[in-house]
Amino acid sequence: MNANIYQHFRSDEHSFIDLVGDWLEQVSFQYAPYLTEFLDPRQAYILETLVRQETDLKFRFFGGYGTAERVRCMIYPEYYEPEQEEFEIVLFEINYPKKFTTLSHGKILGTLIGSGMKREMFGDIISDGENWQVFVAKEVASYLQMQVNKIGSVTVRLDLKNYTEILTPKDGWSQEKTTVSSLRLDTVIATIFNISRQRSKQLIESGKIKINWIETQRPDFMLDLLDIVSIRGFGRLQIQGIEGKTKKEKIRLALGVLRK
Repeated sequence: MNANIYQHFRSDEHSFIDLVGDWLEQVSFQYAPYLTEFLDPRQAYILETLVRQETDLKFRFFGGYGTAERVRCMIYPEYYEPEQEEFEIVLFEINYPKKFTTLSHGKILGTLIGSGMKREMFGDIISDGENWQVFVAKEVASYLQMQVNKIGSVTVRLDLKNYTEILTPKDGWSQEKTTVSSLRLDTVIATIFNISRQRSKQLIESGKIKINWIETQRPDFMLDLLDIVSIRGFGRLQIQGIEGKTKKEKIRLALGVLRK
């Protein structure tokens, strides 16, 4: 891996860059495809950058449906043409007593991770407002089906579904444009959700913010392209484009925003 590549990314991303380097080397040497676990959008962006800059290999992303946020990636030599089944993704619907209770993304994710699986084994968790489905790596599907029979105090069952039965997710991102004085986490949150910098800082320091599904308590964290920020009680945002600067040196951003 070209040593200069590190300077384009955050220091906490260097270990992921090394991992991608190992995958690319493996595909080049063995001349056979490699399938990753589920990646978040920022990791997918890093992987795509490295494949394009460092190799002649090809790659394709798939997360179970067209607009999936979390995807697996197939890295492969030029001669190869991957099929959809090779992405090894299974779709479960969560069967639960809808009359008596409601589920949430957080509760479902907490239960899945509590079953002993790492986050990289799960793709998107989607809902049409009442029903819930989750995309899972095939290699852990049967284990999960046996393990998960409760979410909180609610008895549930994971039912296998076909791709033709995918729900239409209710939550749609709205596309927004704005300008910010800096890509600092507290500044971006304050601007997008129209709250004070102080309030934004408090939310971060009290553990209510996740970046790419990992909690952070650093108000000065510098956001970058395709980062997804979840703000408990407010919603989510994704940096979809960094589009230069205004005359007053403010940064122009294109965003996806999901308001609670």
